Amino acid sequence: MATMDLRTDIREFLSSRRARITPEQAGLPAYGGNRRVKGLRREEVALLAGVSVDYYVRMERGGLAGASDGVLDALASALRLDEAERGHLFHLARQCGMPSGPRRREPVVTVRSTLRQVLDAISDAPAWICNGRHDVLAVNQLASALFSPVLADTRRPANTARFVYLAPEAAKDFFVDYDQIAGDTAAKLRMEVGRNPHDEDLIALVGELSTRSELFRQRWAAQDVRLHRSGRKRMHHPIVGRLDLDVESLELPAEPGLHLTIYTAPAGTPTADNLALLASWAATQQTPATELQPHDR
Repeated sequence: MATMDLRTDIREFLSSRRARITPEQAGLPAYGGNRRVKGLRREEVALLAGVSVDYYVRMERGGLAGASDGVLDALASALRLDEAERGHLFHLARQCGMPSGPRRREPVVTVRSTLRQVLDAISDAPAWICNGRHDVLAVNQLASALFSPVLADTRRPANTARFVYLAPEAAKDFFVDYDQIAGDTAAKLRMEVGRNPHDEDLIALVGELSTRSELFRQRWAAQDVRLHRSGRKRMHHPIVGRLDLDVESLELPAEPGLHLTIYTAPAGTPTADNLALLASWAATQQTPATELQPHDR
């Protein structure tokens, strides 16, 4: 995948979202017993969004440039988009309104020393800083230990999407809910593409994954998008075994595009005990955490 076709992305995203909604779900009569389309017809979406059929057809063909926030909100409501999907729609529309340009390499991101100090100060919980491409840019000592299978790849920066899709056997051993992780990883990447469709490194990553992973091609084609948010991840660590961790992912306002993610467990649970055991094991290792961190790009 050498480039991103914005019009194609818009067409496939909107058509996939209307295909999942039946007329009954939308409160519309389903005339005729043999509908030739899956989900809603274009004219039905236009009716629900309060726009002309011709206008909606132009939008679905990639013509979102000039669409007002009100029209986009109405379209999002008609298609029952969730928060991530609505954000993605607005990102695509904003990109349509911008002059087209060549691919560009995003500026090199260096994690500030004060942020590394913050990571090191979080001594009882794994924590790391990643960007929207899933590049691991900085980790604390406990995160180095927790994600040792991910960081085993000598390529820097380490990338969790590559681990999930290009080292599937190791990833399946590590992530208990591998299928969900794979879907969420692709969906978050697609969200990032909506924000930065001309990012050369992002385009290269999607191209690499598309070329080398059939599973990624399938998940990418689903057009799903996800936000970086809270949740739970279940892992099987090679040293301490099962860990069911609560996840908080925080945007860093002073560093646009970067997220600080922290993994914790309630006190007194088996996971908390195993996390303490992992911390003890990590403290015995000879290599300091700073040397386990990916190098700044």
